[in-house]
Parts: sequence; structure tokens; C-alpha cells
Amino acid sequence: MSIRYAVVFEKGPTSWGASVPDLPGCIAVAKSREEVEVLIREAIEGHLVAMRECGIPVPAPAHVVGEVEVTPAA
Repeated sequence: MSIRYAVVFEKGPTSWGASVPDLPGCIAVAKSREEVEVLIREAIEGHLVAMRECGIPVPAPAHVVGEVEVTPAA
């Protein structure tokens, strides 16, 4: 069984970051978007294993990803 969690990717001046809103503290940082995607997948998997080992219930995904287009005011 697989679970799909929303991931927020952020581009910084010299690196990429990723975080999972449904799993506080689950983050990754890398030099490229591709690398941070690999690292956040590994971080999520490790986070879930640690939660189970500690007897903490794994939360169901609650966040939904979407985009909203806006026109900036002049």
C-alpha cells in the first residue's frame, strides 16, 4: 500500500528545500530539485518507519496541492 503526501519544494539562492506539511519535521535540502526529490522520498520513508517504531500513529494525508492564478495589481 502506498500513501501520497503533499510536498512543498522551495528554491533558495543556492539550494532546494522540501517539506511535508502532514509530517512536521520531515524535511530535505539539496543543491538541485532532482536531488531534493530523492532525499525527501527517503526522509518520508524514514519518518514513517520511526513513527511506527515509536508507536505513533501514521497520519493520513490531509493537505491537497493546487495552484491559483492571480493577476498582480499594477
